[in-house]
Amino acid sequence: MSLADLTFDQWRSFDLSTARQIAQQAADLAGGRVIAVETGEHLGSRMQRVLINRNAQEFALIPGGPVTLGFDLDTWRPTPEQAADYQESLEQGFGNDPDLRAHLAQLLSPRRRVNLATVLMAVEDENLTEPPTDMPAVLAARGLRMPSSDEWEHACGAGASTLFRWGNDCPLDRIPYDDHTGPQHQPNALGLRIAHDTYRTELTSDLTAVHGGDGGESACGGYGHLLGWLPLATANRNPFYAEFVYGPDGEDMYEEFSTRPVFEL
Repeated sequence: MSLADLTFDQWRSFDLSTARQIAQQAADLAGGRVIAVETGEHLGSRMQRVLINRNAQEFALIPGGPVTLGFDLDTWRPTPEQAADYQESLEQGFGNDPDLRAHLAQLLSPRRRVNLATVLMAVEDENLTEPPTDMPAVLAARGLRMPSSDEWEHACGAGASTLFRWGNDCPLDRIPYDDHTGPQHQPNALGLRIAHDTYRTELTSDLTAVHGGDGGESACGGYGHLLGWLPLATANRNPFYAEFVYGPDGEDMYEEFSTRPVFEL
């Protein structure tokens, strides 16, 4: 099978032997070597994940094709505990709307269908070494590029339709910074260490979005527990923080932000 034809739905149906063949094909194209082909549980079935070392950097195989992204707020209902926690945040002066779902609608991308290429994506994000506008050239010199927002979201959620990559719930007695054993610390279904630290802020080719964190703003600001976890939500594009990152106040802080390089297959 050509990697150009590989879809996420097909990938979920492959056995370990087929996954190993695809992994070697991807490694050959990238000039790297396969370091792991593992089987894990995801979305109620078994799924393989592939790690490839390229120039001393680990990448995960991200199958593409037609995929569904975004969060469906029309069918989601907060738990009573989540609603109560958000109400406490409102009373402290945080939140963009009295209704939690309306607040989320301003931050999360809508449910939609897109078509993505199969790529390799870095397991770990890396800090910017130049301003965001200069990073495409920096990465291109290494044969890499920045991901698109859609690619980042797909790689993070790996087909999950829940608020977070691990489900709709999060601890409401602590924020991620204080949770050292929570689900955010586990590699995601495709082997990425992603959406795990709200002090991180990952940039993509989309100047209207940031992902995976808010630079610690929610933790330092005392937003409350649910809002403290929200920067880790898969579909959270945080347009308000993106305005800061790409605006005049953020232009000298680029070393505080990161990106997750992509290798095109």
